[in-house]
Amino acid sequence: MSTTTYSSNNVLNAVAAAAKVLDERKEEVNRLNVFPVPDGDTGTNMSLTIQSVVSNVANLPIGARRRHPQGRHHRRLMGARGNSGVITSQILRGLCEGSQGFDE
Repeated sequence: MSTTTYSSNNVLNAVAAAAKVLDERKEEVNRLNVFPVPDGDTGTNMSLTIQSVVSNVANLPIGARRRHPQGRHHRRLMGARGNSGVITSQILRGLCEGSQGFDE
C-alpha cells in the first residue's frame, strides 16, 4: 500500500477549494434542511463559516498554525454562523487536530 504525504498548505488549499464549491451550491444545501423546520440558511451559514476559517488561516504567518492551536480553534468557533456553522467548525477542528505534525 502506498502513502501520500500532504503539507498543511495542501490541506488549506483543499479546504479553500471546498469552500468555493460550497459557496456556489449553498442555495442547494439551504433547500435540503427541512427538519425540524425549513430554516433556509444552513448552506449559507456553513459557507460563511468555512470562508471565515480559510481567510483567517491564510492570513496567519508561516508557522503560526502550529504554534497557536487553541487560538485557532477559538477563532474558528467565533467565526461560526448558526448551528450548522458550529457543526462545520467542529468538523474542521477534527481535520486540524488530525493534521498536526504536517509540514508548514
